[in-house]
Amino acid sequence: MSGAAPRALVFDVFGTVVDWHGTIAAEVRGRGLPVDGGAFALEWRAGYAPAMDEVRRGVLPWTTIDGLHRRILDRLLARHGIALAADETAEFNRVWHRLDPWPDAVEGLHRLKARLPIATLSNGNVSLLLAMARHGGLPWDTIFSAELFGHYKPDPECYLGACRLLDLPPAAVMLVAAHPSDLRGARAAGLATAYVPRPLERGPGGEMEPWTEGEFDVVARDFLHLAEQLGA
Repeated sequence: MSGAAPRALVFDVFGTVVDWHGTIAAEVRGRGLPVDGGAFALEWRAGYAPAMDEVRRGVLPWTTIDGLHRRILDRLLARHGIALAADETAEFNRVWHRLDPWPDAVEGLHRLKARLPIATLSNGNVSLLLAMARHGGLPWDTIFSAELFGHYKPDPECYLGACRLLDLPPAAVMLVAAHPSDLRGARAAGLATAYVPRPLERGPGGEMEPWTEGEFDVVARDFLHLAEQLGA
């Protein structure tokens, strides 16, 4: 590991801590919808960045991720000719509240928490992250959300806002993420970075973001390997 040891860890959540693709694909299959579950999950996620950009550009007012997910879902259901009752659609949208952790996540987080404060730093809204933590047994010390800062990652206000609330300088806070673009945003704001690739994030054979060897302070196979490297 390069640089000083971190004094707190903040985690990206979707894809890094939890398996959104696998959970949503299973939900689609369980509901008997006439679409491929894995493809539907990818379509839903594909609307995420463009929706956040609409908020950044002022096309939409500030909207939580729950709200953006619902807008994307409504369009997807219409595109595929799927008609659901309003309460069923609302419940389907809450699948993002009950995403299952990766197999190493809970044990790894407990080990890391024994040594350092751990928190989310996610674009997900607070109620979503709280429900997800209770569903998956994720032992966060606290929840930091883009909702608290009125900005989505990779806007620097998110990373610096978390550091401010932790009362730590950015260099003492490490972002853990499976997405190089997120880690680059954190690094630009002065945070330390830990890359934990999740090859199955987009399903078997799914594409991963490119990155360069030596680009991040720590690279770990999973959270247990990260704990080993950080002495936890």
